[in-house]
Amino acid sequence: MVQVDYHRDLKQVQSDGQLTAWLSESNQRAPFDRLVWFAGLTEHCGLTPLIAVAREGNDIAALPLQGEGGHLHALSNWYTFRYRPLASRPDGLLEALARDLAGKARRVTLCGLPEEDRSASRLEAAFRNTGWLVRREVCDSNHILPVDGRSYEQYLVSRPGKLRTTLKRKSGKVETRVLEHFDAEVWNAYESIYAESWKPEEGSPAFLRAFAEAEGRAGRLRLGIALAEGAPVAAQMWTVEHGTAWIHKLAHRETAKPLSPGSVLSAALFRHVIDVDRVDLVDFGTGDDPYKRDWMEVVRPRYRLDMFRAGSPRNWPTLGRVLLRAGAQYLAATAKRG
Repeated sequence: MVQVDYHRDLKQVQSDGQLTAWLSESNQRAPFDRLVWFAGLTEHCGLTPLIAVAREGNDIAALPLQGEGGHLHALSNWYTFRYRPLASRPDGLLEALARDLAGKARRVTLCGLPEEDRSASRLEAAFRNTGWLVRREVCDSNHILPVDGRSYEQYLVSRPGKLRTTLKRKSGKVETRVLEHFDAEVWNAYESIYAESWKPEEGSPAFLRAFAEAEGRAGRLRLGIALAEGAPVAAQMWTVEHGTAWIHKLAHRETAKPLSPGSVLSAALFRHVIDVDRVDLVDFGTGDDPYKRDWMEVVRPRYRLDMFRAGSPRNWPTLGRVLLRAGAQYLAATAKRG
């Protein structure tokens, strides 16, 4: 017998021993899959959580959602590299969640789903099999580097010639440091650098700092700083765990761009995670920024699933637009073939 329940107050989740244990560091090997990550998004980013949970015996499946008003979304935002269901046994439990959610929502939209672990396909099947109309499309890309046992120097040889030349010419002009703990002075420098960089305004500085502090306490933080003539000009935040290095944030001062401090600091961090931490994978998150291709070797798609209850009148205008767009694409493809 499958039991389905929902949690909106994440502080009360701590009284649910099975769910708390399932969403802890002991079971989830990436920061984006843990209760503390969802609690941070709720506290600092203004998201309204709804954790949907299905259980059967010792098996459990959780779908972290957000939103109200009948349209639910993934409990994630721009800080989340990828979103996925968290199931000890996907078969059956995900269908139970999808079936029960029909009484909670008319529409569910999930973005950033990976397919390398079949998350996108499993959720798509679960919702289709329980009566939802499902639209699937690519929404983003994820750049990664499989290290494949190489040293940093072996990896560097495979980088584009322009990047290697830049590193050779600029490395002596910039001093780099890689810290494995949180440092308030370095973090303040990062925030100052970010404010003068090409990046858009930071979404939630409080969330990012709280995350960095927690990762520092856990020994997973890799905080990089680059200095030119003693002044901070670039900073980056990475984390490392279970053989993966995650590149969360990077920024450099625009005034220091001729020194290429961002590239020099990236090289220092790549050297550290490859030769010191000996990671198997480096993950550059989402986005198809051209500079990522200089460092990464594999691109993986990220998917959006849009699920609708066909019987809800509030869905009909959106479904009509979807059908018209699909029809136009079909006609265009047919004309092109003809």
